[in-house]
Amino acid sequence: MIRFEGEVRVVAGARIAILASRWNPRITDALVESARNTLLGHGMAADDVHVVRVPGAWELPVAASALAASQRYRALVALGCVVRGDTRHYEHVADECARGLMRVSLDHRLPVANGVLAVEKHADAEARAGGVHGNKGEEAALAALEMAHLIHLIEEFSP
Repeated sequence: MIRFEGEVRVVAGARIAILASRWNPRITDALVESARNTLLGHGMAADDVHVVRVPGAWELPVAASALAASQRYRALVALGCVVRGDTRHYEHVADECARGLMRVSLDHRLPVANGVLAVEKHADAEARAGGVHGNKGEEAALAALEMAHLIHLIEEFSP
């Protein structure tokens, strides 16, 4: 039996891009800092971690698609924060952002870790951006590393 399982390890020569919205900056900046520190802490070179900022979560998929099409990255980490308001705008943005990121991942066969928070209130976001629920930026970065390693193993496999 052949078994493929990724590890949280840097693939030699790999670049990872962190895409983050500027909306809700107190939250998103904490997510970005944690994701970047996680990648560096696991051995990525600072020059191989690129940060791309976009206006909001709605713009993340198109930026992810452009980065994926460049074929310069082993994985992407998408970060943002959508807080429910009084209208249905929340559902449109959060759902379509997630759908768009998945489409990029599947269309380009590139891991896209979704660290976009979709929360009821700002306190929920704070709890997930370094509060009692940890930091989802770190979790997304770890998932990106593991998936990049797994895809590398699959690509390198030769029977």
